[in-house]
Amino acid sequence: MATRFLGTTIALVALLGGSADSVAAQYDVLIRNGRVLDGSGNPWRAADVAITGERVVSVGRLASARAARVIDATGLYVTPGFIDAHSHAGPALATQDLSNGRPLLTQGVTTVFVNPDGGGPTDLVEQREHLIEHGLGVNVALLVPHGSVRRSVMGMADRSPTNEELEHMSDLVRRGMDAGAYGLSSGLFYAPGSYSETAEVIELAKVAARYGGVYISHIRDEADYTIGVVAAVDEVIEIAREADITGVVTHIKALGPRVWGYGHALVHRIQRARDEGLGIYADQYPYEASGTGIAGALIPRWAQVGGNDALMERLRDREQRARIRADVIENLDRRGGAGRLQFRRHRADPSIEGRTLLDVAEERGRHPADLALELMEAGGASLVSFNMIDTDIVALMQQPWTMTSSDGGLVPFGEGVPHPRYYGPFPRKVRLYVQERHVMTLPDAIRTMTSLPAQVFGMDDRGTIRSGAVADLVVFDLDAFRDLATYSDPHQYSEGVVHVLVNGQLAVADGRVTGTLAGQVLGKRPTS
Repeated sequence: MATRFLGTTIALVALLGGSADSVAAQYDVLIRNGRVLDGSGNPWRAADVAITGERVVSVGRLASARAARVIDATGLYVTPGFIDAHSHAGPALATQDLSNGRPLLTQGVTTVFVNPDGGGPTDLVEQREHLIEHGLGVNVALLVPHGSVRRSVMGMADRSPTNEELEHMSDLVRRGMDAGAYGLSSGLFYAPGSYSETAEVIELAKVAARYGGVYISHIRDEADYTIGVVAAVDEVIEIAREADITGVVTHIKALGPRVWGYGHALVHRIQRARDEGLGIYADQYPYEASGTGIAGALIPRWAQVGGNDALMERLRDREQRARIRADVIENLDRRGGAGRLQFRRHRADPSIEGRTLLDVAEERGRHPADLALELMEAGGASLVSFNMIDTDIVALMQQPWTMTSSDGGLVPFGEGVPHPRYYGPFPRKVRLYVQERHVMTLPDAIRTMTSLPAQVFGMDDRGTIRSGAVADLVVFDLDAFRDLATYSDPHQYSEGVVHVLVNGQLAVADGRVTGTLAGQVLGKRPTS
């Protein structure tokens, strides 16, 4: 108790303008001699960082300070813990085997936002209980998933809700926000979100807005499937304007050869909205390939009305199958052909994992569209889709309103051939786009991973290094900080992270994951 009381006293002295060194300091953890990048985008400064309990209590030259644990960060960078604005790690983090979040910690990620793309549980109280059951290696922030809300009320119906159904959906969003959600996520590209009209989403976003929440969307079209990528970004802007809510275009991209080069148009649309006074942002993963399933990439939404059983029934009908096949061929063209689709996972036939749809189709003497439908009938398959070009990636990455995200999840080590973003997006951005290509500066890159997402989602005490902030911290060796995961060999942990603190406790020490489960399910404080 004496140590914590003294640490609190020192924090108060510092906050009141006094010198922390004027008191005989005693801290729990002291990080000495680091190059501190505080998350603001400012250049690094030489400083020590002192932690008591779960909080940073002093930052500066603390020459006379003492601590129970002293970390020498000479030559190393000290930054806030990285915040992943778009993660599919939620289900895995709720399991005993994967709750430690090792692939996240080895990247420096300390907080993930889950339930993206409109998917995930609608009962966030129950989800929280599942997440904390086995402990957590990282912090988890929840979103209310629009697609799941709609499915729970309307099933897979392709129509507008009745007034009663809309009120039921609104109530589910309210319950989620009351449970501490940070906002509403939608996946308007996917069924059943794709069956909703803009007006429906506006009404539900208004509910989240009353809590100070954010609206984050996998937009209705990232290519030219329906309304086109530019109009889909405009839809996010319209929802943000009408609901008076912050809007986020999640994993922003121009997907497929038909829309390559549209990155600058998307920048223009968002910047114009921001000039109007709207809070519009984006997040992005630093890869040229996306990831989805056969249903999302290739199967038309009309064929998915009524759910999977209805789809299987349509596939058994000769005329409807022919119509679906024609749409699959068109969607293959949108994505640049079957050679750009690599199988990540297929439980019924693991032999295809890591291979392209074109390669497997040629081997089996099948048209890629027919093979895709046969695999769909066998349970579907997840895909890596090589559909972006560098000029669009860079144009979107360089915007001051673009956060870093993964769109990745967690799987048992060695299982399947997942997208490398499961293991490496944060160090990849630093290594490839900062160190090698000089697309952006290190302080700016760190800002996109820390203070920017904290600002967007209203995390007032995370994302920066300052007195009073939560001690989610990363200490890394810039020369060694790199991703190793590749598309053909993704199961490789990133390198270069030396220490990670989650809520003031060492989750990674001297490059090794400690097994400490100090993560929390975070809850948004309602705005007054």
